[in-house]
Amino acid sequence: MTSAEPARPAVPQAREVKASVLAAFQLVEDAHYRGSGRRSRRSHARAVAERAVADRRLARDLRAS
Repeated sequence: MTSAEPARPAVPQAREVKASVLAAFQLVEDAHYRGSGRRSRRSHARAVAERAVADRRLARDLRAS
């Protein structure tokens, strides 16, 4: 590297998404599509609420990065 070349930053670029965020999103999606059979109304409501929380966290993390 010459002095004319800029040093690469040690932190990830703003558009790079962290692997942990993607992994969490995939786990939520897998759980959503893997569900089988009938569920009670309470467990369905809980699953919908958990998905909403995961979606909000993903959106927040994507905005932050």
